[in-house]
Amino acid sequence: MTTVRGFFFPKTASGASSLIPSPPWRYSGDLLTVEYRTDPARVRELLPEPLELADEEPGAVALIWADWQSCSASGEELLDPVLSQYKEAFAVVRCKYRGQTYSRCVYIWVDKDFAIARGLHQGYPKKLGSIHQTRPHPHGPAPRIEAGARFGATLAAADRRLAHTVVTLREPSETNGFVNAHPMAHHRWLPSIEKGKGLALDELIESGAASFEAGQAWRGDAELELFEAPTEELARLEIREPIAAYYRQVGVVWDGGRLLESGTSGAE
Repeated sequence: MTTVRGFFFPKTASGASSLIPSPPWRYSGDLLTVEYRTDPARVRELLPEPLELADEEPGAVALIWADWQSCSASGEELLDPVLSQYKEAFAVVRCKYRGQTYSRCVYIWVDKDFAIARGLHQGYPKKLGSIHQTRPHPHGPAPRIEAGARFGATLAAADRRLAHTVVTLREPSETNGFVNAHPMAHHRWLPSIEKGKGLALDELIESGAASFEAGQAWRGDAELELFEAPTEELARLEIREPIAAYYRQVGVVWDGGRLLESGTSGAE
């Protein structure tokens, strides 16, 4: 009897074709974060049971752009950059579960298939998109990480632009914002192969960094626009009041999560 290997599809006799390796997954990235307030009702409609609105700042949103290099424990993907480099943009809100505040990614777009596969495992609702952001550099016309530096970022999907921001750094900051500062509360969903049988996988999980390191965070101001699109709903998280913008370089290790409960989300 043939044994097939690999952490994810496709599974083969050698396992070499698997789209993603087994955790831990390691990340180095530049993060551009824009926080603002929206109508809490728009956040609430994105929280399936048993999640509730956060007690404080229930309408807070973080829209984050990230330029990543990622790899497995061996680090070998870094020497074959097509397997390590990708970009993403994602919207994060805050929520509550059994009295504890969590962060939750409600929309996310990436530009590589392996990033989508990792998201399926982690409960991120990843879709393909086109993401770009200004990169800092110590020479030439690129911005330095300093007061007055300006960074732009764009997000598009299915040939439609969804978001555009310009961030101007003002001063060093002790934090990189507060919306995405908690463990993540995500759902892992998979419909049954039999019609009408609901979900074959229905899990609420807690996820976060196994380890984290970061450079100096910078705080600034942002000009942010969201755009309507026929197959996307990011613009429903309309901008009612800006909070702040941030820039930070980070290093993260992800190595699994924790099951909170299963079979209770009421998702269809």
